[in-house]
Amino acid sequence: MTAAPIRALVAGNWKMNGTTAALREPRLLAAMLKGVKLKCDVLVCPPATILRRAKAVMKGSKIRVGGQDCHAAASGAHTGDISADMLKDAGASMVIVGHSERRTNHKETDAEVLAKAKAVHRAGLTAIICIGETLEERKAGKTLEVLTAQIKGSVPAESNAGNTVVAYEPVWAIGTGLTPTTAEVAEAHTHIRAELEKAMGAEGSQTRILYGGSVKPSNAAELMSAANVNGALVGGASLKAADFIGIIKTYM
Repeated sequence: MTAAPIRALVAGNWKMNGTTAALREPRLLAAMLKGVKLKCDVLVCPPATILRRAKAVMKGSKIRVGGQDCHAAASGAHTGDISADMLKDAGASMVIVGHSERRTNHKETDAEVLAKAKAVHRAGLTAIICIGETLEERKAGKTLEVLTAQIKGSVPAESNAGNTVVAYEPVWAIGTGLTPTTAEVAEAHTHIRAELEKAMGAEGSQTRILYGGSVKPSNAAELMSAANVNGALVGGASLKAADFIGIIKTYM
């Protein structure tokens, strides 16, 4: 039996950008997509402070909202942190964990990312688990080795195609304007697919693998055409509806 095609996901990560005034963008995006038959799912991950309001302004649309990070614990004495359950209560359906900026700026380890992914699963949400190599690791020819280790260390054993998305983010391409070639993206994604199939069996063959790293309207179609790319994790280009829809159009 032929496996069903994987439905793509285009996810926008606003990072530490956006106050109430920025909600005009998801409202505009929802209006732009009204009545459009999409071949992908669309997710917007605003700061937690406006997540509930973002969901409200897009009510009635097919756009979902998600969180950018969470604590591994469901509750407790963790001042300033937010749990997956809290994000769910605010309307999130997915949570990004292990983003390269968290791994780099906050020194998060694979074990910490794994704990967060498990917390997302416990809350009944989908974890978008980010992995990717640094420029030094790529130059040393360690890209695939790094990806294998991060998958083994960051993806929970109970993961399946419904509760897990993997995002490949070459760290050297995040916010730099640099992007790997289509062949390099295909090589990384094909390797990730093989590792997911080893770990998850048939579920691994259906798990979405996103590409993230300076994705913009001008290069989205080329990047999304690479083998085993099932959508994009978009940073800066997701802040403006006009730019974000330029990427979403790849699946329209």
